[in-house]
Amino acid sequence: MENHTYGEPTQFGYELIRDHVLPSILGKHEGDILYWAGKEIARKFPVFSMEEIPSFFLEAGWGQLQLEKKSKKEAFYKLISPGENLKVSERNFQLEAGFLAEQYQKLNGVLTECYAAPERNEQSITFHIAWDKKETV
Repeated sequence: MENHTYGEPTQFGYELIRDHVLPSILGKHEGDILYWAGKEIARKFPVFSMEEIPSFFLEAGWGQLQLEKKSKKEAFYKLISPGENLKVSERNFQLEAGFLAEQYQKLNGVLTECYAAPERNEQSITFHIAWDKKETV
């Protein structure tokens, strides 16, 4: 383990809380609660355009986010995990999914949901964001 000075933020500290503490506290409701928490974070830290989202992800330590594809009803983003040894199958990504859903919903004014799907290589995850233009909020 690397030697760090006190007060210096580490990815290790974040991963301890995210991957070990939260799952044991939240139990079977982890996904639902993290999705809601992601939406709440988006409300407290709104963006003015979706182009700002990748920078937010990097600053939050969530990883590198890239827009892969976008159409009139959906968008697909790829997230490269920040953890060197993290397999995406070992983490719940509902926090990030809720954040993306709420940001799209606020910017577009239509009901939006987001689903996370791990990639086969276990180093990235795809977020599928879908909205319904008939369902305004």
